[in-house]
Amino acid sequence: MGLKDRALLAALWAVPRHALTRAVGEAAGWARPAPLARLAVAGFARRYRLDLAEAERALEDYRSVRELFTRRLKAGVRPVAAGADVPVCPADGRIYQVGLSENGRLIQAKGIDYSLAELLADDRQAAALSGGAYLAVYLSPHDYHRVHSPLGGEITGYAYVTGELWPVNPASVSTVRGLFARNERLVIYLSTPVGRCAVVMVGATVVGRLRASFDADAGVGRKASRVVYQLPRAIEKGAELGVFDMGSTVICCFEPGRVVLDFGLGPGAAVRVGEAVGRRG
Repeated sequence: MGLKDRALLAALWAVPRHALTRAVGEAAGWARPAPLARLAVAGFARRYRLDLAEAERALEDYRSVRELFTRRLKAGVRPVAAGADVPVCPADGRIYQVGLSENGRLIQAKGIDYSLAELLADDRQAAALSGGAYLAVYLSPHDYHRVHSPLGGEITGYAYVTGELWPVNPASVSTVRGLFARNERLVIYLSTPVGRCAVVMVGATVVGRLRASFDADAGVGRKASRVVYQLPRAIEKGAELGVFDMGSTVICCFEPGRVVLDFGLGPGAAVRVGEAVGRRG
């Protein structure tokens, strides 16, 4: 880790990260005065080299940095791999880890692991998924920031887990132990043709909100909540599950013995929504 990254992490120990996140989130949503907002939008697009050829709207149609950051894509630019039992990538980004949650432990980075039970904040759900395949994807500010379902089936419920707001960039992931299980997160539970699945949207410093696309109440008010749907909600493979207001990480956990992921997708591999990442086990 470089000197700059060390200095940033040291500074974040001292600052109120939730207050900082709220402030940045508010600033990202400013649309007035319009001339300044347009300059901020153009500057953000230039600074992070956004691929606006894929965006649903032209750059000048975005009124704030938040609107640009949470942009939708044109129809058809992320084709979804065929096969009801073929899991696909839930987000654009780069792979952090692909593996098996042996003994209920997941690899965060070299020499650092964390507990599936702590990640889900649910011992029963963790027991059902322990030993299964998992995939963690990092979304940088450059990336498209909507999260999609890795498989079709039903959304059976969700949990919003309160916590800290550490950055989730590579420097933090290689340093802050248990990072993903410490940060705020939205855990979405699916029933699929290849068994249970949990999709975990992990919050981070300056991530203003984790928004669920399937339920306007999920995570509202940033209070801990746990919901089991009496009538599960149907979801198509590749359909939108949620939105990050700023960059973060998505972790998919599958039921043991039901999914074999492509372990050739090693750390750092670039991935896109809808690409096949494995097969039925």
